[in-house]
Amino acid sequence: AASVSRRSRNGCMPTLIRGRDIVADDWTVCEDGARATGIARAIVPAAYAAANSATLFAGDRDIGVWLSGDAELDDIVDLLDRVSLIAIHFPAFNDGRGLSLAVLLRTRFGYTGELRAIGDVHTDILHYLHRCGFDSYLLPDGRDPATALAALGSLTDFYQGSVVQPLPAFRRVARGNASTKVA
Repeated sequence: AASVSRRSRNGCMPTLIRGRDIVADDWTVCEDGARATGIARAIVPAAYAAANSATLFAGDRDIGVWLSGDAELDDIVDLLDRVSLIAIHFPAFNDGRGLSLAVLLRTRFGYTGELRAIGDVHTDILHYLHRCGFDSYLLPDGRDPATALAALGSLTDFYQGSVVQPLPAFRRVARGNASTKVA
């Protein structure tokens, strides 16, 4: 297949959440990077982008890359300032390798573009995805977007630090007075 269909087998559309809003997905995921020619906003495999960067980034269009959970980020580090979006594929609910990739992209490599979770994205882990640096989530068809949005807002503070809030709670809150912030 040249590109991943936006419609599933049952005709439903996956839902894209960016930030805290449901939005239209104007990106096309191309399984075969060579088929991305002429597509204004294409997401191509990271290996294809690395091997064809001279021609792929020569045009006036947005290019994104998608990574599998076992990807080596060193292979795409030279592309990070040129890609508008990085999509990390979660093959299964219990595969957390994509969370580690997101943290590394945001902290070690300083990636500031859009970071999207794709694949088997469950509502139950959206708050973890957010804390690890994801800012958009492509929900598979059949997942309720209202439930997903509620899950994103269900937990508002955490004891541990994260990509979103690096300081742990004991560094942010003065002892004995939870409303006072520590400078």
